[in-house]
Amino acid sequence: QVQLVESGGGLVQAGGSLRLSCAASGRTFSDNAIAWFRQAPGKEREFVAAISASGAIPYYADSVQGRFTISRDNAKNTVFLQMNSLKPEDTAVYHCAARRGTLHYTGAVYNSWGQGTQVTVSS
Repeated sequence: QVQLVESGGGLVQAGGSLRLSCAASGRTFSDNAIAWFRQAPGKEREFVAAISASGAIPYYADSVQGRFTISRDNAKNTVFLQMNSLKPEDTAVYHCAARRGTLHYTGAVYNSWGQGTQVTVSS
């Protein structure tokens, strides 16, 4: 398994941008698909985006398609989530997660999770 640490969250006005990072430790990072999930208070965890182990295949939730971009740098064991045109409804704690093999949008199949980073979008 890999260990994951998120960073880059903060407070931003609607329409603004943030870039989240997910730094991983472990020799098998490049074998892992990585996903971002988010959870707002009182709501269920929600899939945001995922990227294949090679970085060739991204996948997005409809709610963020066209606004968010997921990418990875396997040489630096890091995955990024560029978030543009942020909306108040994007406010949540964002977690990255890893699994060996193909990307997936279901959190239950991911076996390594970071502690999360808070994103707050003010109106």
